[in-house]
Amino acid sequence: MTDQDLADLLRDLGRHRLTEANAGNVSARRGAGMAISATGIRTDTVTAADIVTMDFAGKFAGGWLPSSEWAMHAAIYQVEPAARVIVHTHSDAAVALSCLDEGLPPFHYMLAEFGGHDVRCAPYATFGTPQLAAHAAAAIEGRSACLLAHHGMICHGPDGRTALTRAVKLEMLCRQYLLARAAGPVRCLSEADMEAALARYATYGQQPGQPT
Repeated sequence: MTDQDLADLLRDLGRHRLTEANAGNVSARRGAGMAISATGIRTDTVTAADIVTMDFAGKFAGGWLPSSEWAMHAAIYQVEPAARVIVHTHSDAAVALSCLDEGLPPFHYMLAEFGGHDVRCAPYATFGTPQLAAHAAAAIEGRSACLLAHHGMICHGPDGRTALTRAVKLEMLCRQYLLARAAGPVRCLSEADMEAALARYATYGQQPGQPT
């Protein structure tokens, strides 16, 4: 992804109401490092000039400081080789559920979108710290998304469109789960149900001729 693509992706998070003001960040893998939105940048004013190139150890180029969450992005790239783009948001339903110190159980088959039977919630740690980076990397390993306790969500994908779509779907599922819990006890799907859903998701949404 180009710097402009990343700026556009951060703007898209705002358009989808997944983040407000300067509360979200995005990144893309670049060789042995990454490009990431600068710290304090607003989603409605971000430009290509607000993207910082850096390595996974924290060394960066240019005059802008990278996002305070750069270590979390770097840790995820290092445990998930398939991750090419990462989006981190403070969206309403994801934050609300994360404040219960809970992830999403298998209440809906669409959780298969994220590569497992559930979406884990990483334990709380102060934002921008190595502890949070380690917790997030452990919670998302083998998956494409996780919640961050008392904080928000983080998702990755092979490209910006997929990462954004996963964030939109995760927010939707968090909202639906909270609504279901408000109505009464939630009956979750069985392990067999989720295994069947995961198998279906291997080709879900693909048109003839598209690579799997």
